[in-house]
Amino acid sequence: MKRFEGKVAIVTGAGTGIGAAVVKRLHSEGAKVALLGRRIEPLETAAKDCAGLVVQADAASEADMTRALATIKDTYGRLDVLVCNAGGFGFGTLTETTDEDWALSVQANLNTAMVATRVCMPALIANRGNVLIMSSIAGLAAGPKACGYITMKHALIGLAKSITRDFGPKGVRCNTICPGWVRTEMADSEMEELVKHTDLTTIEEAYALVTKDVPLGRPARSKDVANAVAFLCSDEAAMISGATLTVDGGATIVDVPTIAFSG
Repeated sequence: MKRFEGKVAIVTGAGTGIGAAVVKRLHSEGAKVALLGRRIEPLETAAKDCAGLVVQADAASEADMTRALATIKDTYGRLDVLVCNAGGFGFGTLTETTDEDWALSVQANLNTAMVATRVCMPALIANRGNVLIMSSIAGLAAGPKACGYITMKHALIGLAKSITRDFGPKGVRCNTICPGWVRTEMADSEMEELVKHTDLTTIEEAYALVTKDVPLGRPARSKDVANAVAFLCSDEAAMISGATLTVDGGATIVDVPTIAFSG
């Protein structure tokens, strides 16, 4: 399929993991893709297979985003899709979270999506484009010791709803994806931490443990999330806006109090 032929997409946090997989998938369907991120080396690596435009920028900085958008429009002439994928940080309980930790979580998760969308909105309106915001199942429920991360992922869903309500009449769609565990470098590092604090010996065992109550019984691959992004950003989803789609193997439907009765 070439659902993005003639279209231009921006992906923030595009250098690794889900972001890099989204770049690859959109390119495979004909999109010209601009890869945004703060670290140039991962962006250049991710761009090799898709001849993408690498733009080093902090998506939470209006100056950076304004410069980045100008570069993209000079190169490709338009903008149709914005994928707000940048995020991270915010781990620890409320009492363990310093002001600095909190501010970093706000900046990395919420401000990147808000500022990037605000700067890009006029270009998206011009082409009746759409925004995809990457949240998490941490935006739907609370796990332990991730106060900032959980709060910001919840806030991203609210941001997407606000964008949907205000800019739908101008032809712009906005949707949210909430992945569960996805095999990425960031998730691997979390599995390594789990191994350190348990009697597990490998990250494979750690992934098996954190997904043992997931109906599909495994973590997602980055391309599983990228597939969902491609659908929601395509014209096939032209009447889908304000939606929150979980890509979690069924994790969020599990009725926790009944787990003891399984088997």
